[in-house]
Amino acid sequence: MTFQPRMNTKINGFTVVGGLQQRSWDGIAADLFSVDCAADASGQYEARDPRLFIVLDGLKTGTFNVKLDPQSKDLGNEGVANPMCYVPAGMPLWSRLDKVKHIRHIDLHFNVKSLVKRFGEDVDLGVMAQPRLMFSDARILALANLVAGECCNPEPLHQLYGESLAISVFSVLFDIKAKAERKRSKLAPWQLRRVTDYLEENWMRPIRLQELAELAGLSQSHFGHAFKASTGMPPHQWQMSVRVRRIEEMLLRSNHSLNHIAELAGFADQAHFTRVFRQHTGVTPAAWQRAQK
Repeated sequence: MTFQPRMNTKINGFTVVGGLQQRSWDGIAADLFSVDCAADASGQYEARDPRLFIVLDGLKTGTFNVKLDPQSKDLGNEGVANPMCYVPAGMPLWSRLDKVKHIRHIDLHFNVKSLVKRFGEDVDLGVMAQPRLMFSDARILALANLVAGECCNPEPLHQLYGESLAISVFSVLFDIKAKAERKRSKLAPWQLRRVTDYLEENWMRPIRLQELAELAGLSQSHFGHAFKASTGMPPHQWQMSVRVRRIEEMLLRSNHSLNHIAELAGFADQAHFTRVFRQHTGVTPAAWQRAQK
C-alpha cells in the first residue's frame, strides 16, 4: 500500500529504524516511528490535519523539548515519562532532543470531517483549534499502544477494531462525555419516508448508519436519536424487522428451501439465518413455517 505524506518536515539527526509503519481507519491515520537520535537531533513539523504526538518509550534518560515558535523558550518533558502533544491542523511544531539516544513514538492524524459526522454536535471545533503540549494521560497511552500494535501486526484485526480505538482516543482527548438523556426531536415526515423507503428497497444487504444519515441530511449521532424518537427503535433494528417480514413473506408464498431463502435474504449460511430469525420471532424458520399451515 502506498501512503501519502501527512505532514511537511525538516529534521536533523534522526534515523528511522526498521522503516515507517502505518495504518489508516475511518477517522484516524497512524504513523509509528522507531528512531535513533544524534546528540543534536531536532525537527520542524507541520501537518495538514490535527495530530496527536505520543512518546511510547525512550525517555528514561535525556529530555524531549518542544515549542510552537522558533523564538520561544523550550518546553521540556521533565516529570512526564510519556509526553503527548496535540497540534491543530497547519500549526508548526519545533522539537529538540537532549541526550536522548532512541525514541519510539506514534503520530495519530485525525480526519475532522469523518469524526464530526460520527460525533455531530458533541465536537467542539473551537477546542480542536487549541494546542496542548507536554501533557500525559494513562488512558490515551494505553489506547496508543494498542494502535501501535495494529501498525506492527502483519495480520491486522477487523477494520472496526481500529475505528473503535480512533473513537476512544478522540473521546478521551477532547473529553467528550455522555450527555444526559433528553427528549430528541423526530425526523421530518419526508426524512422518515425517504429513509424507510430506502430500507425497504435495500433490505437484503447491510446498510451503514452513514448512508441513512446522509439521506436525511443529518450527522450520524443526530440521525440515530431522531430515528429512534420517530419509530421507537434504532435504525439497525428497524432494518432487521423489515428483513424478517420479507423472509416471512417468502416462507409463506414460495416453495424455496430454507437454505435458498437464507441465500436470497443475504445471509452467509442457513445457521446464521436461523439464529437471526429466532432472535426476532422466538422460533426457527421451519417452526414458523409449519405454524402457518
